[in-house]
Amino acid sequence: MMDESTELSVSITQIVQRLKGTHLHSQLEKQAKECMHKPEIKLETLKDDVRRLLKESGWERKLQNAVYRELHILPPPGHPRAPPEHAKEPLEYMRKAQVSWEKRILKSLNSMCSELGIPLARKRPVSEQKELTNKWNEMGTDEPDLSKFRPVYAPKDFLEVLIGLRNLNNDRSEDLTVRSNWGLIQVSLNVRDIPQMRETYPELGLTYGQLGIDDHTHVPPDLFESEHIVIGKKVVNEQDSAAAQQYSRQGCPTGLRAQLWTLILNTTDDPEVITHYEQLKARVIHHGLLVDNLIYKDVKLTASNDDYYFVFEDYLYQVLLCFSRDTAVLEHFNYNSATPPKSCVQSKSGSEQCAVVYPPNGVIPFHGFSMYVAPLCFLYNEPSKLYSVFREMYIRYFFRLHSISSHPSGIVSLCLQFERLLQTHLPQLFYHLREIGAQPLRIAFKWIVRAFSGYLSTDQLLLLWDRILGYGSLEIVAVLAAAVFAFRAENLMEVTSLASAEAVLADLSTLKVMPLLQIFLFATSV
Repeated sequence: MMDESTELSVSITQIVQRLKGTHLHSQLEKQAKECMHKPEIKLETLKDDVRRLLKESGWERKLQNAVYRELHILPPPGHPRAPPEHAKEPLEYMRKAQVSWEKRILKSLNSMCSELGIPLARKRPVSEQKELTNKWNEMGTDEPDLSKFRPVYAPKDFLEVLIGLRNLNNDRSEDLTVRSNWGLIQVSLNVRDIPQMRETYPELGLTYGQLGIDDHTHVPPDLFESEHIVIGKKVVNEQDSAAAQQYSRQGCPTGLRAQLWTLILNTTDDPEVITHYEQLKARVIHHGLLVDNLIYKDVKLTASNDDYYFVFEDYLYQVLLCFSRDTAVLEHFNYNSATPPKSCVQSKSGSEQCAVVYPPNGVIPFHGFSMYVAPLCFLYNEPSKLYSVFREMYIRYFFRLHSISSHPSGIVSLCLQFERLLQTHLPQLFYHLREIGAQPLRIAFKWIVRAFSGYLSTDQLLLLWDRILGYGSLEIVAVLAAAVFAFRAENLMEVTSLASAEAVLADLSTLKVMPLLQIFLFATSV
């Protein structure tokens, strides 16, 4: 392991390298040069004067926010002698499982391509380009025949892969307790227990004010909310990403949430953001992809049938079609255990086949993928803004929900944590459900893999996502899943089959997220 000073030095070098060549870097250089011509700049205090002017003009804060973003995205520096694949995933059995899963997904996509006789990519005829341009804002009115298309995979297929994970280097008798074998996840990873989580999430404590809670605190809700809004406005005015992240741990007021999330994620309104979106839109109009049909099908099967999200169908098509063409997304594979899939498409001459990343962003959509975007439509009605926020959410958090890794916010850790919480604090319930063939994870997995999108009411989901952003972690999703079981424990103890257990947990739309989390984390005896 590196010592602290070496690790810091490596991180600084990485961040400087990543920021060089960015639009922010060129703008800072331009501003610094302009400062040089100002009369108040003195040669003997040049460095300090330029710094002061950059601070006064807001550029220092923009740089701080950019560095803060990089710190959240970059993995911690590994050992200098560690092979490069360790930066993506340190455990070999996880890497092998991910590679195997990727091959399976790509095989499914290629076989669909062959069966249907549809190319992976094609240039649209001019007439089709014009038609798509004209109906860009009303794609939801289209009713293409999607009956032949099927999702490449569904969450339940992915769960079966996770259930089959094994670490062959582990001596099961030594490392796994009897209780661990009750669950479906049979690998050993470090996940936090409730006492550790109380230290990690102190702001969720019973004595703290929270948006999304009507009582249970020592602060009257109305008084807390009005004071919280005043502080929120100050945070927005300061344009400080770190302050916005800390603030969102107690919830974001509805009127400020869009601005606060933008600030936390450091997504800007700069002209190049809009230009980039327009370029992606042009790529969609000029070329059709096979995955476009998978996107259409997914939106039709999920968001279009949802009482909250059906009105955003057009936005979902726009964002997801552009997302599939965005090669900037490929950068996240530097710290994602996954590798972008490659497939053979015809070269420009049409005479030979060549392997290219497909789709261009390296992400093959699965059943339910559009639900990562749908809740954001309540916050942003400008497509370029909606797009940039979703992309940042994806490359920070959502990709971890469908790739196999040992990361604490990865899907394997979340599943294991969910099972451990139930086994430790509701052992009778866990054992009962297991005995009747209703393993809790089989019910909860669909909630976890979507971060509860499409299951909670939108206002409650956004309160949950406030905390994901506030703590920079998906761990809270696993905790909520366990808290839901705890809340319905009495009814679940009476069920006699998987179907009846699913019926008890079928409708989560009336649940209040924050009371459930607070009670489970801070009122559970340990």
